[in-house]
Amino acid sequence: MTVAFIGIDLAKNVFQLHGVDANGQAVLKRRLRREGLLAEIAELEPCVIGVEACTGAFYWQRQFEALGHTVKVIAPQYVKPFVKHQKNDQNDAEAICTALMLPNMKFVPTKSEEQQDIQALHRARRRLVNHRTALVSQMRDLLLDRGIPIALSTGRARRAIPEILENQTNGLSAMSREIIGDLFDFLGQIDAQITTFDRRIDAVFKSNEDCRRIARICGVGPKTATAVVAAVGDGREFKNGRHLAAWMGLVPRQHSSGDKRLLMGISKRGDRHLRTLLIHGARSVVRVAQRKTDPFSRWVNSLRERRGMNRAIVAVANKNAGIIWAMLNRNEEFRAHA
Repeated sequence: MTVAFIGIDLAKNVFQLHGVDANGQAVLKRRLRREGLLAEIAELEPCVIGVEACTGAFYWQRQFEALGHTVKVIAPQYVKPFVKHQKNDQNDAEAICTALMLPNMKFVPTKSEEQQDIQALHRARRRLVNHRTALVSQMRDLLLDRGIPIALSTGRARRAIPEILENQTNGLSAMSREIIGDLFDFLGQIDAQITTFDRRIDAVFKSNEDCRRIARICGVGPKTATAVVAAVGDGREFKNGRHLAAWMGLVPRQHSSGDKRLLMGISKRGDRHLRTLLIHGARSVVRVAQRKTDPFSRWVNSLRERRGMNRAIVAVANKNAGIIWAMLNRNEEFRAHA
């Protein structure tokens, strides 16, 4: 039995294998427990293994590569069209194997343990930021329910709530005052934890040469730089900068047929957090460009006047994605726009 391609449906404890030979004929169909998976893969001759991008995919990729195999990680949306009949583990594994054999299949960029550590930092920080936003919204609603409105921003809430709690003439009951005070103290704890994560991200940024290089791009700071390096590595999975921008969801969605071409809003594919960071950075570039006269700022201002603020912001983010790819893939330094 010579296995050329294997599709593995990953799970927590049970794994389904579907292997084919070089002619595409099924030669291996097996269901294994977690403790027996590596032993089974170690007995096979080096082959190409495909897994879906999911929790644990990059861990198993490193384990299989250590055994001499070539491992490809495939996005689930590229596997779904090949699922036959009903959805089950066997059909999923077969669909992964079928997608793996396509010559034009696009694969997910690999991630090292260091990249996953950086991603974990960003995800933990984002979770805390979301909790902070929810907490401020809850305090705002509780106060509005007592006839005390406050402004929307988190910064204004931090300034207004202590004054409201100290004001004994605003009609706030003792219990409500105590509850909101406890929530406000919790807000301070979340702020402190977010600051701790910010320091860790800054430390990663300072220790990584690639992060420091791409942070020289206008609109790319330490958080964006570390998030990009964690997500795409050296960018070798992408043919060019346009492909990276498309992977990030910074290109228009198409709904075209025949001679009729219809372009809509951006596709919003890929990592939402990464795209958000690039968009926020581009927004600051477009805002500051209004006070500058260098060639790049003139291009940004002209685009903003012709196409509007939002399209100009996305265009700058798209351009930054292309520059990032060139710097990472070719190991180049940033050159200011001529």
